Amino acid sequence: MRELIAGSTRFNALRRGVPRMSPSLLTKRLRALERAGVVRRRATRTGACYELTQGGEELRPLVESLGAWGHRWARSDLAAGDLDAGLLMWDMRRTVDGSQFPQRRVVVRFHYPTAPKGARDWWLICENGQADLCLEDPGHEVDLEIVASLRAMTAVWTCQTSFRDAERAGEIKVLGKSDLRRRLPQWLRAS
Repeated sequence: MRELIAGSTRFNALRRGVPRMSPSLLTKRLRALERAGVVRRRATRTGACYELTQGGEELRPLVESLGAWGHRWARSDLAAGDLDAGLLMWDMRRTVDGSQFPQRRVVVRFHYPTAPKGARDWWLICENGQADLCLEDPGHEVDLEIVASLRAMTAVWTCQTSFRDAERAGEIKVLGKSDLRRRLPQWLRAS
């Protein structure tokens, strides 16, 4: 439900938002939500699309409130195995405030040296108020580079610490243009 409420409508987009769920389990959950009348599956020329029904839309405030409650009260120290660069970056891409970027393409490279190989480097590209995420170098000039442990960036994103505090503690390093570095906390709105 959270992914549908956040705007994902395609199966693969939904999967990226729940990376630890198997495709078969996601299929079962979507079918159960269809039977419950909160999700509608619609065939398109390019494949299936999932949408919230009116009943699903009426669940939106409940799901958002549960998320806010959990964010405030259900915090815990994440074990190393619970940290997931893909989930973190997908959530960032989905919720980054594109209106805070300059009116040109901005490329931000995230480097997590302690993350598993294949999940250490990410590129967030914001252009015309929209954000895109790449796991491979898109070939554009990098405007900002953020180097952090996955734990530090996750702590910032989940509001367990502030970006500035993590930066002052040396847990996060930001390289790049000073105007973009100053605006970083505004557009990197934590979840």
